[in-house]
Parts: sequence; C-alpha cells; structure tokens
Amino acid sequence: MQIKKFLSICGLFFLIILFSGCAGDDNEKEKSEVAGGLLEVNKKAHEDIAKATDAENTRLNNSLKEENNMSSNTLKEPVINQVLVNKYPFALVKTNIGEIKVKFSGESAPLTVTNFIQLAQENFYVNTKFHRVIKSFMIQGGDPLSKNDSIKTRWGTGDPGYKFKDELSGTEKYPQGTLAMANSGPNTNGSQFFIVTADPEAQLPPSYTVFGKVVDGINIALKIENVSTTTADRPIEDIVIKSVELLEK
Repeated sequence: MQIKKFLSICGLFFLIILFSGCAGDDNEKEKSEVAGGLLEVNKKAHEDIAKATDAENTRLNNSLKEENNMSSNTLKEPVINQVLVNKYPFALVKTNIGEIKVKFSGESAPLTVTNFIQLAQENFYVNTKFHRVIKSFMIQGGDPLSKNDSIKTRWGTGDPGYKFKDELSGTEKYPQGTLAMANSGPNTNGSQFFIVTADPEAQLPPSYTVFGKVVDGINIALKIENVSTTTADRPIEDIVIKSVELLEK
C-alpha cells in the first residue's frame, strides 16, 4: 500500500514537471513570436519613416530648384541678339482674364528686348502671376517665385538667376501703356516687368528701362489694375500669365 502511494506521488511530480516544461516551452515560443512581430513592426516603421523622409527631401529639393529657377540650365545673362529683335517686334501676353499685345522698343533697348524674347522662348513666364497691382499706377509680373503659392511673402524678389544692365537715356517718360523693367536699383534687371496703367502717365524717375508699349488690350491691363488686392498690393484672385507668344507682325 505504501509502495503504491509512493508511486502515485512520483507520478504526480512527473506530470507536474512535464506540464511545467510544456508551459515553459509555450511561453518561450510566445515570447519569441511576439519579439519577432515587434521586430517586423519596427522594421516596417523605419522603412516608412525612411520613405517619408526621402519624399520630403525630394519635395524640398524640387521646391528650392523652383524658387531659384534652377529647373533650366539654358538661362544665361543676355547679349544683344539683333536677329531676334528684328524677327519679333511684338508679343502677346495671354492671361487668364484676357490678352495684352505689346510692341517692343528694339532700337532703344535691344538688350532688354533680347532678354524678354529669350525668356519667352524658354516658356519662363508660363504660370507666373501679376503679383503686384496698384490702382491708377501699374501692374507688375514676371517673377518666377510667383508660381509657388507657398512662398507668397517672397513674391517680387525672384529673377532668372542673373542681372543685367539698364538701357537708359535719362529722359524716360512713362505714359499709360508703357512696358518697362522693374528693378531693385541700378543695373539689376532680370525678368520682372511692369505695364503702366496711370493716366496720363506715372510719375517716376527715369530709372526704369522702357522696352515697349501696349498696342492692343490696354482694357485688359486696366481690368487687372482694378482687381481686389491685399494690403501688400497682391491680387486676391490670381492673375496668371498663361503664355507669352512672340509675333512677327
């Protein structure tokens, strides 16, 4: 009887040890599976972060390229190209609210006219905006930064990546319809221009190169002049230059 009791107790201990070992194995297996799952989750998280970082870096780089107008490597400081000046005496500035036809002053401002023609040929002005509008004075456009709505505070500071000299006589007048270069001081011409809407003329010093005049579509310029603006003279609704078409007549 005591032997049977002893064997029963031994059997019970054996079963306890056996089940404990199985439970331990199950626990270790579960821990291993959980750890493996966490590693996969962490790995995927790191991959997602890396992808997001790469995408953000790409976006920022593209934005910087656009801001600095580095998207084209063909833009160079102009030299007078009389062939182009003679070939294209007119241009049609097409906006989202109408068209303005201008005639160039190739004889008095051949360098400036060459610059404008070459930028037009590069589609430089496409999707730029008339970013500055002052009633009874003028409308200003041609800044490549105005393509980017996220940097509105910098509109008016952009250029094609170079500056070129003025073409001034010292007797410049700015009657309504005058096409002239905007600048930030002597010999700082780039791509920005303005069209005078003042009547009879804008009271400006002879410091801005005149390189053309409006011959058709002054009503569109006046329409742009009268749009609602912010306190920074920026149109509330975008006035976009869709294209600049060069004309032989």
